[in-house]
Formats: sequence, structure tokens, C-alpha cells
Amino acid sequence: MNEERVEVTIGLCVKNAENTISETIRSILYQDYPHMLMELIIVDGNSQDRTLEIIRNELKNSDIKSQILSENKGLGYARELVVKNAGGKYIIWVDSDMILSRDFVKEQVKFMETHPEVGIAKGRYAFIEQKSLVANLENISFLTAFHHKEDVENPFPLGTSGCIYRVEAIRQVGGFDKNISGVGEDMDIEYRIRVMGWKLSLSPAIFYEKRRRTWRSLWNEYFWHGKGAAQLYEKNKRVLLYGQKVFPLTLMINKLIETARAYRMIARKEVLLLPLHYVFKRLAWSVGFIKGRLEGKQFISKNSAYIKGNC
Repeated sequence: MNEERVEVTIGLCVKNAENTISETIRSILYQDYPHMLMELIIVDGNSQDRTLEIIRNELKNSDIKSQILSENKGLGYARELVVKNAGGKYIIWVDSDMILSRDFVKEQVKFMETHPEVGIAKGRYAFIEQKSLVANLENISFLTAFHHKEDVENPFPLGTSGCIYRVEAIRQVGGFDKNISGVGEDMDIEYRIRVMGWKLSLSPAIFYEKRRRTWRSLWNEYFWHGKGAAQLYEKNKRVLLYGQKVFPLTLMINKLIETARAYRMIARKEVLLLPLHYVFKRLAWSVGFIKGRLEGKQFISKNSAYIKGNC
């Protein structure tokens, strides 16, 4: 394959995803976009299960150029590894629990080609039924949050999952922050991309995402997000203000509106639990944020003499 012809790099950062990774890889390999114009870069975060074995088996007969890299420094470092090795004009970020619609890549590229002012565009969530109230509520909440008309100037954080990034924009802002080990690397870079004048948008491309199945696992996920936000807060408070705040009244009102919208969309009684579901997640996030802030202050206190001596 001629590397100069690569248009799209699929970036897949994985860790311990043996239960979902097979469907994710297959949805990439079944894309109707020309495979000769695609490449797949996988970065494994030191998985301790069968994730890599499954990936290699799925890629055995693939006609898409691929490479598997490894890291143990966190998401910021992993994503920057993808950027440094990317040959494409665009990078589409796929998570290990995502399933792409067959025309996902084609629709994402088409959108970016017709909107040269856009630096990042997120696809649309579609509902996937799971045998879990928690997972279905999480799916519904994302479905309604991002189910609105195409808007070339989207005001909300997009993240990386299901997003296409223009490589020019990534490199213009210096890439991902390799020092962000937990979550938050996406909010950090999209803030910098927006500040540089690029627009953030939603595209018509459709994808599905499998969600946490228990309240405990959902708590752990958002607790982790909160701790990552604490690290981001130390770097740049404005990034956090641009994204999520702790229990903002406006967001709660939006969630009530989304609940009504969700019921109109899918007419399921469980939708009425969305406000409680939201409060539960925000509480987990808040506890994680406070924990992260306290740990950060303790680290600075313990190392203050060293820090002063090396300034």
C-alpha cells in the first residue's frame, strides 16, 4: 500500500477490553470507505487480558494497513503516539467499546471535506439495546445529548470517541499533552483547537457504544473522570470551565429537557430515571474531583522542598 495515499488514520487506544474489542475491530474492517485510503493504529496500554490476542486474530486477513504500539504512561501519551505515526489527513478516534456503522468513515470524511473550517467533528450516537438498566440509561443520555441538528459551531465538549480530528489542527496546537495520564486529554486539546479558531461540530455519521452495566462500574467511571478533571484543573482552569462544572443548575435543567426529548424519541418508562441517573454520575464525578484535588495538594506539600530547590 502506498502510504502517501492514506487519507484516514483510525486511532484505537485500548486496555483490557477483551469483552468488546472484537466487535469494534470488525466494524472498522467492514467500513465501505476504500481500505487503501485507511490505516489502523492501535496503542495498547499494557493489557493484562486477551485484548491483544483477539486484535491480532481479527487483523489476520485484513487488507487495511495496521500497526500495534504499546505504552504505559496514560491516554495523553497514547494519543500522541497515534498522531506521531499517523499518515492520514484525518484521525478518527475509536474506543474499544464502540461499534461503527458501515458508512461511518465515509460520512466523517465527507463532512470534513465539505467543512474546511471544522477542526473536530463528532458522529451521532445511536441506541443499542443492552440487558442492563444502567447501560440503557447511559446510552439514552448520550443519544439525547447529541441528537440535534447539524451545527457547524457546536458549543459543547466533544471528546474523542466517535470524533474525526483534522491532523493539521492537532499539530498546529502542539498535539496531545503527554503528561495527562488519566482522562482530560481530549478536553485539553479541543479547547486549544477551538482557541486557535477552528470550529467544532457534529456530523451525520452514526456509531454505537456499549456502556457500563452496573451502578458500581458507572460510579468508578465517573469517579475516574472527576480525578482526571482535577489534573486538568491544575493545568488550565479555563478548560474545565469550558467543559463540565459540578452540579450547575443550567445543566440540570437541560437534563430535564433531555428527559422529555428522550421519552418522545423512544417512549420507554425507564427514561424517567434519567435525572437521577445524571445526579448519580455528577456525584461520582464530584467525589473524584475532590479526591484528585486533595491528592494533588498532598503531593505538592510533600515535595515542596524539592520543588523550590529545582525552580
